[in-house]
Amino acid sequence: MTTTYRPAETAQTTMRDTWQHVADRLLAAVSEHASPSGALITLPGPASASGRWSDGLEGFARTFLLAAFRVHGADGADPAGLLERYGRGLAAGTDPANPERWPTIAERRQAVVEAASISIALSETRPWLWDRLDDTVRERVVAWLAGVVGTSGYSNNWIWFQNVIEAFLASVGGPWRQDDLDRNHDLQESLYVRDGWYSDGRGPAGARRSFDYYAGWAWHVYPLLHARIRGAELESEHRERLRLFVDQARDLVGSHGDPLFQGRSLAYRFAMLAPLWAGAIAGVSPSGEAREIAGTVLDRFLAAGAVDDGGLLSIGWHGAFPAIRQAYTGSSSPYWASKGMLGLLLPAGHPEWTATATTPARPAVSVRTLSAPAWLVVRSERDGVVRVLNHGSDGFRGPAGAPRADNPFYHRLGYSTSTSPSLTRAGVAQPLESHVALLDADGAPSHRDAIEPVHVGERVAVSRSRVHWLDTPAGPAPLDVAGWAGLRRGPQVTVASVVNGVHELRLAWWTPAPEAGARPSAAADADAVWPQAEGPWRIRIGGWALPVHTGEWTSTPLSAVRADGLTTAVIGVRGLDDAGLAERSGGDPFAPGTVTPWAASSVAVPAGQVVAAVVALGSADAGLDPAIVPLLEVGADAVVVRWPDGTVDSVPTSGEVTA
Repeated sequence: MTTTYRPAETAQTTMRDTWQHVADRLLAAVSEHASPSGALITLPGPASASGRWSDGLEGFARTFLLAAFRVHGADGADPAGLLERYGRGLAAGTDPANPERWPTIAERRQAVVEAASISIALSETRPWLWDRLDDTVRERVVAWLAGVVGTSGYSNNWIWFQNVIEAFLASVGGPWRQDDLDRNHDLQESLYVRDGWYSDGRGPAGARRSFDYYAGWAWHVYPLLHARIRGAELESEHRERLRLFVDQARDLVGSHGDPLFQGRSLAYRFAMLAPLWAGAIAGVSPSGEAREIAGTVLDRFLAAGAVDDGGLLSIGWHGAFPAIRQAYTGSSSPYWASKGMLGLLLPAGHPEWTATATTPARPAVSVRTLSAPAWLVVRSERDGVVRVLNHGSDGFRGPAGAPRADNPFYHRLGYSTSTSPSLTRAGVAQPLESHVALLDADGAPSHRDAIEPVHVGERVAVSRSRVHWLDTPAGPAPLDVAGWAGLRRGPQVTVASVVNGVHELRLAWWTPAPEAGARPSAAADADAVWPQAEGPWRIRIGGWALPVHTGEWTSTPLSAVRADGLTTAVIGVRGLDDAGLAERSGGDPFAPGTVTPWAASSVAVPAGQVVAAVVALGSADAGLDPAIVPLLEVGADAVVVRWPDGTVDSVPTSGEVTA
């Protein structure tokens, strides 16, 4: 990242100037990779599963979205001739006879996604682009967009792509269908959980447990953009849901500008700012708040190398990190970071840019319960770390009955703004970081399936999941996704988190899996073809993976400390008499290597026996103290936890444990 991405600082420079300057630089860099007509922008890097042709459309659409925000907010001022450039691309891309034409929606399903961005961009720049296009070009654009009308089969946030496309078509006299919108509204309501949270689809058994950034940058942003296309106010139900979501989303950004590292599509980076900007545009959040949070996040990503030496957003988190990509991710995909620059729609004089932000003072360490995703959020302001203890989001899409791994983006017990599970193939096959596993006779760790929240309180959360082991023909320790041949079904593992400052007491126990038919599901029926694993099993609790560079950390048998003071520790409290530190490399987007503490039982653990460890991530300034170890009283229906500071917590156990 070079300093040319920021304007020269002067007394007159505003934050909006900075954002506009960054947008201009990003758009100038991608123009070097446009086809002669400008219809296809194909950036260097891997192709998506949809292929290079689709990726070229993606590059056009996602950067056109950024250009539209930039020009609209400047009231049509377009010194770089962006709209002329994208107008030429529109003319060529929608011309069936042009060799640089776009794939139709019938040819590439991914075109639905990109058509939505094009529809939004055309609406936001209508006086300066659409209204000046030749009639022939307008007719071709309508015909290309109309490929979505009457289509169905959308089961997640994709319903909003169809909604915004058809809204734009309706606004310019094109075709649209009320049946499409009615069906999408019904699906929307079926995926709304509560408190502003949508599940982005359902698991194979119908559970709504897919919580991630899509709840914000899709489910809350598109209703606002849809309303703007229609020239209407944001509907009251969406306004209230947006308000509730923004109130929680602000707590998922650390004080140093680091967003939570969890869920899919993380290569979109600062797109996670979109719902905060939407809250500002809709007037449901205090003026200046989105600007202040967004400024720290953008600065953090730019300083960390999100933009490469060629001026492009790479596939990665800070710098380039290809392991972060999903099958649908291509080299142009990161430009959905454009959503994170939604604030450029607001003109320079808008209160969001000019008002003094009144950010309330935060305590040094705070704990908050997000009940819909079943998350405990632990913030420490001095070290800038936000931790999410995950007892409800599994992103579980199946397929049911197929061999599958613990999804590192969803299934871990802990996520933070400073750490990542190992994303190497070996790391995915052998989950350790922020993970609780049963270890079989060969030491292979179990994988989690769908997560069932059991209890979510102010400081205590409990969840359970049936576990399984992945097998290959050569043995129980798969090293490559392509080599996984089957699975062995395991018992049910319950995990609990009890929070005290930056310390978490992590408890675990296992019980036999429910009898067939006790909790019937399509997923369970499909898995019945696999063999049942036989014990005995040990239990291992893995801590936070501390990102490190060689020689820049020190250790004790139970903890690792980085040069900046950030510390990861696991201290066995009950039933875990073995411990160690695991070093891994190549699988972390924050640093070349990681070191992860763990504690395990040295002998088999019987059903219902509780094991526990204190798990911590933070700095001494944030109050981390490895000597803080609570006392446990295990009863038939609860585990009572007594902390050294006098705090007492109770963990409900549903009568599953033995004293």
